[in-house]
Amino acid sequence: MGACLALGSIGSCASCLCGSASCLLSSCCPSTYNSTMSRLAFSFLLMLGTLVSVIMILPGMEEHLKKIPGFCRGGSSIPGIENKVDCDIIVGYKSVYRMCFAMACFFFLFSIIMIRVRSSKDPRAALQNGFWFFKFLALVGITVGAFFIPDGEFTTVWYYFGATGSFIFIIIQLILLIDFAHSWNQSWLEKAEEGNQKGWFAALLSFTIVHYALAFTAVVLFYVFYTQPDNCTEHKVFISLNLIFCIIVSIVAILPKVQESQPSSGLLQASIISLYTMYVTWSAMTNNPDKQCNPSLLSLVQPSSPTPPPASPTTAPSSVQWWDAQGIVGLIIFLFCTLYASIRSSNNSQVNKLMQTEEGQGLTANEEVASEDGVRRAIDNEEEGVTYSYSFFHFSLFLASLYIMMTLTNWYKPNTDSSAMQSSMPAVWVKISSSWLGLALYLWTLVAPLVLTDRDFN
Repeated sequence: MGACLALGSIGSCASCLCGSASCLLSSCCPSTYNSTMSRLAFSFLLMLGTLVSVIMILPGMEEHLKKIPGFCRGGSSIPGIENKVDCDIIVGYKSVYRMCFAMACFFFLFSIIMIRVRSSKDPRAALQNGFWFFKFLALVGITVGAFFIPDGEFTTVWYYFGATGSFIFIIIQLILLIDFAHSWNQSWLEKAEEGNQKGWFAALLSFTIVHYALAFTAVVLFYVFYTQPDNCTEHKVFISLNLIFCIIVSIVAILPKVQESQPSSGLLQASIISLYTMYVTWSAMTNNPDKQCNPSLLSLVQPSSPTPPPASPTTAPSSVQWWDAQGIVGLIIFLFCTLYASIRSSNNSQVNKLMQTEEGQGLTANEEVASEDGVRRAIDNEEEGVTYSYSFFHFSLFLASLYIMMTLTNWYKPNTDSSAMQSSMPAVWVKISSSWLGLALYLWTLVAPLVLTDRDFN
């Protein structure tokens, strides 16, 4: 709990930096827009909750708390002092469920409040762009209340909410990756036109080849380690279908008609989407409860351990091991997408419509507004109209909270009969179906101008 208080102090300090809608900036910070600062601040609250969740689920945390005399129920005690704190709830996967429940409620509430905010002149815009200290206190209050929720069926019910929300968030991650790939490709093509064509085209080709090489290597490793000659039929189907789908979207991306309607489209985007699809495929297969089709990463690295040590409660198959490879990769992708969503400035009209944003400003402003004391302030660039949907942005963070919960608990399903967690096939199907829907969305961004000829996609 001391760690939580320390993190709370950090959050309070951060809130002092951005206490109002016209956020004060230090002299060393570049001028930026109010809309960008608000998104970064809300993302910071999400990161803060994620960090607290990581600390709570660290292995051995419960044992350390039980060593505190008179603190945990069932732990060491001082004569005459009754242990009343249930450490099983304030650490471990149950604490992650409650922490992420609090963040989800916080962002969902803001999503409802900010519906149909059109400009910064709306009174609700002040709540979006200011009052950070009070919003931080509200999040802390909801978090404290979440830990008083009776155990019962809460974790089981919230697991299904988490799986559904994570499915949608995986799609949002893919949309952001599509947008990032389009922006990357367009930026380097423009630089190639300005000069040193061979160098920039060689760089594009190199990254494309690397992405495809990694995706193909992943496919080979999947067939070797996650399939058996007479078993793991589902895995064989998943790997084969996603390989075929990735080949299809790669071919479509370079078709002459697609290139004519979208000159910036190319294999770089397709290679990034293919690599991400293989990651989602791998992540899905790691949730298969059949251990013959889902070997642990440790067994792949050390297949011939002569005398393995006996399994401890923290390494048992039923325990939550968020620190495995797929959990760490999932966190890295999540951090990248969350930061990118906060500072993005997209020129892709289809992605902007999907993400409910406009072609707007990025992180740095072209003008400066300074107060009388010379301190720069964030520029209000939304007086005529908002540059992003406040409500949809908070809904995305709501889904991100659920995705973090599922990632840190490795998508394991709570067992109502015990405190254990177990892998489940629903998690496998959620991830695989999200990869298929994501590929379909990317394919739509390629063919939409050809299908809807009466609409302008420039």
